[in-house]
Amino acid sequence: MNTRAKRLVLPLGGAVIVTSVVGASLSSTAEAAPDRKSRSLSSSFADAKAIAGTWTPSKLKAAKSYLEDSTQHSKKLSTTGARKASPDGKAGLIAPTSRSSRSVGKSKNLNLPTTVGKVFFEVDGKPYWCSGSSIQSKYRNLVATAGHCVYDTDKNKPVSNFVFIPAYHQGKAPFGVYVGAKVHTHYDFDVYEDYDKDYAFVNVYNGIKQVRQKQVSKNEYDKWKGSKETKREEITREEYRKCVLNLGSCFAEGKDTPDDVVGPDYPGAVLKKEEVNEETYKKAKVGKGNGNKYGEPFVESVTKSEYDAYKGPGTKKIDKSGNYTITHFYVQRWYKPGTAKKFYRETFWINIIEDAGRLGDNVGGQGFAWNQKLYKKVFAFGYPTAAHADGDKVYSGETMKWCYNKTYPAPRVSKYKVEEQVAIKCAFTPGSSGGPLVLQYKSSKRVGYVNGVVSLTLDTDGNRRYDRISSPYFDGDTNSVYRYAANLWTGKLGS
Repeated sequence: MNTRAKRLVLPLGGAVIVTSVVGASLSSTAEAAPDRKSRSLSSSFADAKAIAGTWTPSKLKAAKSYLEDSTQHSKKLSTTGARKASPDGKAGLIAPTSRSSRSVGKSKNLNLPTTVGKVFFEVDGKPYWCSGSSIQSKYRNLVATAGHCVYDTDKNKPVSNFVFIPAYHQGKAPFGVYVGAKVHTHYDFDVYEDYDKDYAFVNVYNGIKQVRQKQVSKNEYDKWKGSKETKREEITREEYRKCVLNLGSCFAEGKDTPDDVVGPDYPGAVLKKEEVNEETYKKAKVGKGNGNKYGEPFVESVTKSEYDAYKGPGTKKIDKSGNYTITHFYVQRWYKPGTAKKFYRETFWINIIEDAGRLGDNVGGQGFAWNQKLYKKVFAFGYPTAAHADGDKVYSGETMKWCYNKTYPAPRVSKYKVEEQVAIKCAFTPGSSGGPLVLQYKSSKRVGYVNGVVSLTLDTDGNRRYDRISSPYFDGDTNSVYRYAANLWTGKLGS
């Protein structure tokens, strides 16, 4: 992380005017906030469709939670040096939009919100994810998450290929995939990496939903400009040979290596029987070891033709009754098993997709709250996944989790320039970053008011287990950034 001096913020001559009326209109165009930084995530509908197409099920599964080091567990944390977050103007609320008939499920008698999901993105070509939530906006196209889940402070630029999947559950995208168009952050986070402003609002395009997959030729696959993926299946060596002869798409991995003789105590040694002649067998010892006897001799009855054709070490005999027999003798041979090549066939699939509509129309949008008093109870939602510092892994990251507690002044964390965040008691681990803190959440309608986003997961008592999550305090500056983003139209992807 780059180290920069935190800028001095001077009071302005005029106060920012905000509303305290629930359900205030978003129809008027908000002025560009002087402390706002807006950047493009994708430049066209074509780019957005291509980005959505890269997030195949296998890639979603391969993604890792972002910045798992965003935590403090080496020592106790305190509020010494921290400033208590306080309003910079009147408190305000923007009413949510509910889609109460749709649900992502229940958890301990609580209806989980369909608005909450995962944001996926790439940094240096590697896939990562955080948590996020749909939030109310004029065009039903806005996502709230943590600033560090959208903006790479090491390279001072936005992440790549950003998408939001609401109600994500064990790899499924029930309401489609929503590609990021523009991201809006506070100037102090973008420029000075100040986590007191670690929040972001992302405008997204209409969703993309996969209708079906169709297998096609390699040529058709290469020409297809939309969502697509390759699959591979393991095949036999003979199937591989036929595939090569027919100019199919197939490949081999690894190499053939023979078994290697080892002693019986070699780790992983495998016992095989080796046929020898009668004299060698009689001289062999009894017990465990290379060259020692392997069971009793085995007498095989054969035909005259088989008898005449046999050239092995076994003892051939014709008894008085004219029976043809071959007696086989075995000794032990211990091996380290060799390896064999694996062979695969590739198949090519295109994803037939359709416009899933606007985000807010499909899952609703949480309301927005700013300049609220501390010590109010809030719900926190997200997808924690990392283990606690003591190694205990409680969460999978594949299902949504929640906490419920009251806010209070967060401890100071100098590494992230945190001096006036808010916190709640919660055992979430990394992966929950970007998930919303929701005030006045109604389980029946699955909505409330977003009044923060998870920024850090903290171990405040030094026992190597996370016990707090913290969030930037949503004030008038946050409202200015939010209102600008909430009035931007992104259009739809089209056919």
